[in-house]
Amino acid sequence: MPRTYTTVSGDMWDAVAYKAMGDEKHTDKLMKANLQYRDTVIFSAGMVLDIPNVEPSYSAALPPWKRGVL
Repeated sequence: MPRTYTTVSGDMWDAVAYKAMGDEKHTDKLMKANLQYRDTVIFSAGMVLDIPNVEPSYSAALPPWKRGVL
């Protein structure tokens, strides 16, 4: 089942990526999944965006229990 995010007034791409995907570095993936809104800078309320799946990335410096590896 695809995940979606419904915008609130004032949302921007990077904020949606952070809220829905955990990190604003996924903004490019979010934009590619929602090309119909590519010209939108600030969203109005009620726009439904598709949220692509992303693999979690962890720093090798983190201890195993914080990386999900036991």
